[in-house]
Amino acid sequence: MSQPPRTAARHPVRAWGEALAAVAAGMAAMAVVAALGLWAAGADGLPGGAFPSVVAATMVTAVGGSVELSGGAGAFGRTGASLDVVPLSVTLAGALAVAAVFLRPLRHHAVARGGELLARVARTAVLWLVALALLTRAARHTFRIELGSSVLDEIGAALGATPTVGFRAAAVPTLGLGLLWLLVLLAVAVAVSRGTPLPSRLLRFQDAVRPAAFAMVAVLLAYVAAGLLVGLVVLGTHGHRDRTLAVLLLGLPNLAWLAFGVGLGGSWEGRVPDSIGLPVPQALAAVLRVRNGTATVNYASLSQQDGRAWLLVVLAAAALLAAGFVTAVRSPAGTRPWHHATRLAVALALTLLVVGLLTRISARFGLSLLGLGDVSAFGGEVTLRPRLWGLLGLGVVWGLVAGTVGSVLARRVRRRGELPSGR
Repeated sequence: MSQPPRTAARHPVRAWGEALAAVAAGMAAMAVVAALGLWAAGADGLPGGAFPSVVAATMVTAVGGSVELSGGAGAFGRTGASLDVVPLSVTLAGALAVAAVFLRPLRHHAVARGGELLARVARTAVLWLVALALLTRAARHTFRIELGSSVLDEIGAALGATPTVGFRAAAVPTLGLGLLWLLVLLAVAVAVSRGTPLPSRLLRFQDAVRPAAFAMVAVLLAYVAAGLLVGLVVLGTHGHRDRTLAVLLLGLPNLAWLAFGVGLGGSWEGRVPDSIGLPVPQALAAVLRVRNGTATVNYASLSQQDGRAWLLVVLAAAALLAAGFVTAVRSPAGTRPWHHATRLAVALALTLLVVGLLTRISARFGLSLLGLGDVSAFGGEVTLRPRLWGLLGLGVVWGLVAGTVGSVLARRVRRRGELPSGR
């Protein structure tokens, strides 16, 4: 008579253990990738034992959280700084780890009940918020900024104008956006994984969502894999190995997915001052370094700097044709071509919207002493912003074409629900 209560008692312990494993895996993966990337970038040499705090801040921004920058230079000066960039290598590492561990127990279920799935999500979300709260407390530090020479440093100290800049994670935005990040991630993971059963109320959306969603995730991951291969070649054949490794470990998807959007005809606008080093391909850096105004990053501007830019168009077209083919093959037999086309168009438009939002960059730092000059006088500003409406339109057009062509190419392939010829 005592066995049923013990079994019932073990079930919630196991359920919370599975949620804890998913959260721990995601945090560990992000911490390792962020620490290695920052170490390669030289952040381990920051003063005051700031390295753990910088790692925590990087993890916060990787999940959509907000890190506030502040500074001061005593009564005679002020510093100004802002930073808005997502280290997508860290983001991707955490996302893959969380999704893999979260989905693993569900693969053993033949049917998924809606209440059970929501309970799993809720437990994971609670522990995720706890982890984010701890991460937020760790992501804070203040630095003293050297003015460039011992004389200036002494003058600044004498005037009480030694500039400092600090950072701290904003708790409310970090918890809110971090929770949203997790919920979107789990929704995409469940939608993409064909081996994960859906609740009965969602089964009617399975055929419309899963094939196209899987194809888009596969395209994004394929671009990251291709970028990693190129990066490893550069790492082994060129100089600046530390800088190249830092880019791979912190911002590889930023560059890879930017290349995907540009290959489809998308455009970004931005600029980088000459005084700021930019660890990106030379063609992109050359386009962004403009003296006045804002530069446009697209196929035309990149091709003026590097004649091999046409490869971006070929790669994007091939990737989308493959996506259209995969969408059709994974869809049930009898699905009409226009269904494939419209579903892929919606999926691609949403994918490019996310790519555009995640690849934005806005960073600024400067110093004003004795009230003279703007805070950007001793610093600089880096910006990169997508033309989102153009990306959405391109997603619809390319998706319709790739979905239609993929459906035609898949006609000779036997699909789910289709009987072999002769039966």
